[in-house]
Amino acid sequence: MIFNEEKDDDDEDEPELSLSTLAALNEFLSEKKEREERLRSIAESAEKDNKILDEVVLEEDWQLSQFWYDDHTSAVLAREALRLAGSEGRIACISCPTLYKELRKWKPESVKAHLFEYDTRFSVYGDDFTFYDYHSPLEVPRELSSSFEVVVADPPFLSEECLTKTALTMRYLSKGPLILCTGSIMEDLAGRLLQLKMCAFQPKHRNNLANYFRCYANYDFDSTLITHET
Repeated sequence: MIFNEEKDDDDEDEPELSLSTLAALNEFLSEKKEREERLRSIAESAEKDNKILDEVVLEEDWQLSQFWYDDHTSAVLAREALRLAGSEGRIACISCPTLYKELRKWKPESVKAHLFEYDTRFSVYGDDFTFYDYHSPLEVPRELSSSFEVVVADPPFLSEECLTKTALTMRYLSKGPLILCTGSIMEDLAGRLLQLKMCAFQPKHRNNLANYFRCYANYDFDSTLITHET
């Protein structure tokens, strides 16, 4: 017995992309593939010459809530992190790849900087990179517990959940000094979770943010900054 095929009404209602939208989508996918291939090539070359990584330029991904620091902010944070790390210390950068890149420019070989980041594009940095999702704050290598002289974090979202879970990671990794960059509306929570106080220093971004952004620390950050700049 042969049944006549009936066209499902749902099929008729399925939206179709316009030619211009389809072309834009294909262009986006093509550019994405090209970027991924370029990063793979850089990673392969870096195995022979690590300095090639200093030339990597990655654009902000706003879908991941990424906003890069301006040059002054990167320099101030890097200089302070290096001071705290000493001559042979370790620096943890949680969700702040701009700082990690700045540290690569200035740190001596004896100082180690490690990036904990959700964006896997930064895996080109090899052993310096650990995939990090704030939803799983303690899913980091156990051997890194309490192994960093200073931890700097910039949680991707202004939410109680995001800061609370990032704070768990900060405490897990740190030997002591903590620096946090986030919105001013998180001041009370930062104090309750980590005993951090708002600093006079105000971080800025290359693309201005609508949110009022501040720096917090569990020590007198500003006094050391004055010393640096005098």
